[in-house]
Amino acid sequence: MTSFPELGSPSIPWTNATTVWRALLALAVVFVMLATTGWTAVRGHKATADPRTTALGEWLHGSIGGRPLPSPGADAGTLGRFFGSLTAGQREQLAERYPLVVGNLDGAPVKLRYRANRIALAKARTTEEHRTHDSALTPAGRYEATRRMHRFESLIADGRQVLAFDASGAGRVAEVFGDLDRAERVSVVVPGVDTNVLTFEKSQRAYSAPVGMARSLYAAEGKASPGTRTAVIAWADYTSPIGVGMDAATGKLAAEGALRLRKLVRTLPGDSEVSLFCHSYGSVVCGVAARELPARVSDVAVAGSPGMRAERVSDLGTSARIWAMRDQDDWIQDVPHMEVGGLGHGADPVSTGFGARRLSASGARGHTGYFEPGTTSLANFAGIGVGAAASVRCAGDASDCTTGLDQDRVVPAA
Repeated sequence: MTSFPELGSPSIPWTNATTVWRALLALAVVFVMLATTGWTAVRGHKATADPRTTALGEWLHGSIGGRPLPSPGADAGTLGRFFGSLTAGQREQLAERYPLVVGNLDGAPVKLRYRANRIALAKARTTEEHRTHDSALTPAGRYEATRRMHRFESLIADGRQVLAFDASGAGRVAEVFGDLDRAERVSVVVPGVDTNVLTFEKSQRAYSAPVGMARSLYAAEGKASPGTRTAVIAWADYTSPIGVGMDAATGKLAAEGALRLRKLVRTLPGDSEVSLFCHSYGSVVCGVAARELPARVSDVAVAGSPGMRAERVSDLGTSARIWAMRDQDDWIQDVPHMEVGGLGHGADPVSTGFGARRLSASGARGHTGYFEPGTTSLANFAGIGVGAAASVRCAGDASDCTTGLDQDRVVPAA
């Protein structure tokens, strides 16, 4: 019997060796096919050094006002009390001296993190500008440096609120839309394969990238409930798989991402309710994270999911409502929804047997269209995000998706 180690729950027993090998072969064939059609690989950035590791070492030996600095691994409450005991000038001093640490510290004031990450981004931009003129690099290397330089310039633009940033490797980043400190409802967009600093936002096909997804959802939530204070986080603060190699077919990176996602949700300021919107491989991350999500997470909605490392909703071990949608043209439906020997991600979340509340994805068009303005899929996400889950449109064959909710607010299926 195989198992889902991230969940600690058993999967389907496989007793027929022929069945197992056929399933493995099917997985391999489909993933290879999708490598040439749906998923595209993005070459990772190979840095010669890790500035954040260096910064953490310096922090551990640092002090402020004669006091040693707390461990960056301390709990958010401890870190919050530490920053609360400092003067405004001392907090600013730490942000300027250790931007890569302060900008990623759960428990540090949100606005201080924004300030620290602007400093870190400016330094990273300068580093990449120097690399664009480095004759030791190949033309391809200098081109990549140029792209990263422009990305960092964009993230520094006035009004942008970068909650987390690390330029190491392919890079990780998270950005906030809205006032996170005052929000009554917080939505977190968890993207999938090939997410890094270069793909964090796109000028073309904008709504297929984390920034476009989050910005679109924030606007839709504002229209759905103008009186509700909302914030949306474009969360690309985990290492996602590159292309459709073994990382995309297994749960290793999802397990690592789940730890980071759980920490984010636990340490968000205030007592706002939280909804997770998980796309493609991001739904694997959310599935693995589900068992230890705090009670403030009221809803987990997945779109274009290859599976959640579970066979049914009950395996996820969460009190949050689980929602699922898939557009009829989404190629992810061709991925075998099973798990064999660690390959694959379990049952199809939109199957009736899985038990999720199935949503309409009308208008989404393919694998990356779920956050496009004007789509039913986006409107459904917005309804969930503002706490009006009973206003959603169910999938055509799942009119019961709002069972147990306020039926007076149910909208007929599209």
